[in-house]
Amino acid sequence: MNKPLRHIAIFCGLLVLALLIRANWIQYAQSDDLSKHEKNRRVTIERYAQPRGNILVAGKPITGSKAVDGQDYKYKRTFKQGPMYAPITGYSSQAFGSTALENLNDELLSGTDDRLFIQNTVNMLTGKKQRGGDVYTTIDPDAQKAAFEGLGRLNLKGGVAAIEPETGKILALASTPSYDPSTFAGMSKADGDQWKKLNADKAKPLVNRALKETYPPGSTFKVLTAAAAIEAGKVTDVNEPTDTPDPYKLPTTSTFLPNHTEGLPCKNATVTDAMEVSCNTVFAKLADEVGKDKMREVAEGFGFNDGELDTPIRAAKSIYPSEIDRPQTALSGIGQGSVTASPLQIAMLAAGIANDGKVMKPYLVDELRGPDRDVLAKTTPSVRSEPISADTAAQVREAMESTAKNGSGRPALLEDQGITVGAKTGTAQHGANNELPPYAWFISYGKNSDGKQVAVAVFVDPGQDIPRADIAGGKLGGPIAKDVMKAVLLKD
Repeated sequence: MNKPLRHIAIFCGLLVLALLIRANWIQYAQSDDLSKHEKNRRVTIERYAQPRGNILVAGKPITGSKAVDGQDYKYKRTFKQGPMYAPITGYSSQAFGSTALENLNDELLSGTDDRLFIQNTVNMLTGKKQRGGDVYTTIDPDAQKAAFEGLGRLNLKGGVAAIEPETGKILALASTPSYDPSTFAGMSKADGDQWKKLNADKAKPLVNRALKETYPPGSTFKVLTAAAAIEAGKVTDVNEPTDTPDPYKLPTTSTFLPNHTEGLPCKNATVTDAMEVSCNTVFAKLADEVGKDKMREVAEGFGFNDGELDTPIRAAKSIYPSEIDRPQTALSGIGQGSVTASPLQIAMLAAGIANDGKVMKPYLVDELRGPDRDVLAKTTPSVRSEPISADTAAQVREAMESTAKNGSGRPALLEDQGITVGAKTGTAQHGANNELPPYAWFISYGKNSDGKQVAVAVFVDPGQDIPRADIAGGKLGGPIAKDVMKAVLLKD
């Protein structure tokens, strides 16, 4: 063979070798990624080739599958009480993908999870139809209904989160306005029109306000400020005067911080008295005395600044800022400035106070089961952090329970039904120069005679729909929190 032919042969051999390497690389190394790629249509076809497994609440399915006359897709997803459970299930649409638990557990629900290999093999050999596994949630249906219907009666934007303090189980997760995932689960023109309508809606019904959005927490954050002040030794007794002037000048400035109402008994008020009437002056001064570093340390212990809080749905990151000066630190003590929080985060705050300073990792999924009902995975409650001592938590509870009995938290009081309640209201300013209507918050925990507990956070965004004078956390959020606590703690 002459030299030019030999070079050509070697070159062709190298091309064939490269082709073989590339083919094997795609077939083996990249096979898993390609088989699950969002643009691989076979994945979507397989997802709806048979009935999906279900998402369950209290052992009852809140989802289903319906046979359709489609060339590729044999079934489409259906949802029971879709708007009420949408923040939990998310949607599963042939045209628009999936979110929340439908997305995170897609392989299990569609039956392609590796843990179902043996079951699928047996089904194939016996001719039995393949079916996906099931997701068992921690949601309490009565609490969820109370939260969703409570927000619905207001006809305003809002979110509610409820947690079992001892375990971290999420008992309710409601958001309004909401949507019905069934209305765009298919491929029809009607599904597409509904999807466009939802995305064009200025009220943003697809947004999960309980978990995926953060807002200034306002005076509900005073609960954390009180805890930080006790933990730092700045307060040794919540019933002793705090030596707070009224008015209170923000440190290093000439600006005086007002209380939300003139004439409140805030001068030298105790922490308990200040919490009952929500004195800005007392808690701003305490935050300055604690300092930004200790305030941030305690806040992070309760979950702030955690960008990887998975329930397993990832929660929005609540913020306690790291680089703030003394005036901003003082404002942070009343939940203003750059502090933001989701309703879930504020519920975690209440739960940690109720649980002797232990913050449990919040979780939404109790068990994952195969189609044969065998348990594939089960969540074990775990302590996320212990930002404060049990003694500190007890002192804060004393102030919160006094607020429920004698102060702004009275709308959630359940003393006549044998339930101990601690509460705190919040009204949070937002918009440049506070030109927008404030947000309304309510935070509470309840404990019945059997020791069972629940912690609740209610957030309401009134927008321009009601007069500013009628916006108050106790008035808007208190009754909702009360109904949620009753739903959990007064079961037969």
